[in-house]
Amino acid sequence: MQTQALYDLSPLWQVLLIGAVLACLPVVWLGWRKPSAAGRLQALTVLTLFLTFDLVMFGAFTRLTDSGLGCPDWPGCYGTASPMGAAPKISAALLTMPTGPVSHAKAWIEMLHRYLATGVGGLIVVSNLAQWVILAGNGVLRWRRRGVWIDPGSLSPWWAALTLFWVALQGAFGALTVTMKLFPAIVTLHLLGGVMLLALLAVQAVHFSRWHAGTRPQPLQAAMRASIWLVLVLLGLQVALGGWVSTNYAVLACNEFPKCQGSWWPLMDFAQGFSVWRELGMKADGGFLGFEALTAIHYAHRLFAYLVLAALLALAWRLSRVSALRAPARWLAWLALAQFLTGLSNVVLDWPLVTAVLHTGGAAALVVVLVWTLSASSVEEQELRS
Repeated sequence: MQTQALYDLSPLWQVLLIGAVLACLPVVWLGWRKPSAAGRLQALTVLTLFLTFDLVMFGAFTRLTDSGLGCPDWPGCYGTASPMGAAPKISAALLTMPTGPVSHAKAWIEMLHRYLATGVGGLIVVSNLAQWVILAGNGVLRWRRRGVWIDPGSLSPWWAALTLFWVALQGAFGALTVTMKLFPAIVTLHLLGGVMLLALLAVQAVHFSRWHAGTRPQPLQAAMRASIWLVLVLLGLQVALGGWVSTNYAVLACNEFPKCQGSWWPLMDFAQGFSVWRELGMKADGGFLGFEALTAIHYAHRLFAYLVLAALLALAWRLSRVSALRAPARWLAWLALAQFLTGLSNVVLDWPLVTAVLHTGGAAALVVVLVWTLSASSVEEQELRS
């Protein structure tokens, strides 16, 4: 592969311009379709949430097709804004390493991921500006005097500011993913950051949907909300374990189910497998990562999945007993089943690309459903008074 500076900012403005164009298209469309400020903010936030979900799945596709280093520099591709301008250098890299990380297809996948990420960032900037203009100062109180029920605290524009900060942090981790050559800890944190961004957008989408419809949150017992929080924490840990499996390419360390390598407890090296600060495929001391370490990574994710699956199904059953929450209960149950099936197919069908991407998408969707349920509910008033 040709030597290339890790950071080449010369195409930065062109990449930002592509992202701005992608962001402007839905903004203009929403401004035309939604006459009210509440309707625009609600639709813009839901759309940004949807596109961020697509971005998380496309990020998984980028990782699973080994396209993360399709362009070995950041933010462009060999110092250009698109793989078209980098075609000669990509071809030269292919001649040097025909089976290496650089190819024309991988470069396009990587740059499309960056364009989409920049577009999502642009939408979040627009949403941030709009929320501060509409909600800051006495804007919230004016809307309340017009007879629309809202919770002023839930509509604080500081949610938008936090989301803007978080998407900028995600951009930094995206750059480090490339410049640190798919360093497992960085890639896993980048995945977790994407899921956290989904959660932040889901909170705002619920608040603006309630504002637009003029509805109150669903009252729930404190114990029920605590159960949702507990399952969300367990799911977050499982997403981190899943990201660690994927970034270390440990999926095929066990290719049978329910046993692994013909044993209920195969040979495993947890110390090496969960040594966090190390390069891809390497141990912390610089040696090559052993197969026992990959087995430990895979099996830890599998064992914890049993706990999370049981917790999700139990929570879905409890939520189904509340008439207003039967829809999220069904979503949790079906998504949990889909996660089990896609995870199983990754093991027994040699990690097919479609189900591997869907497995990431299913985990992200579960986070959105849990956060949405929490944001759409509140502790019952009699419990607060007591």
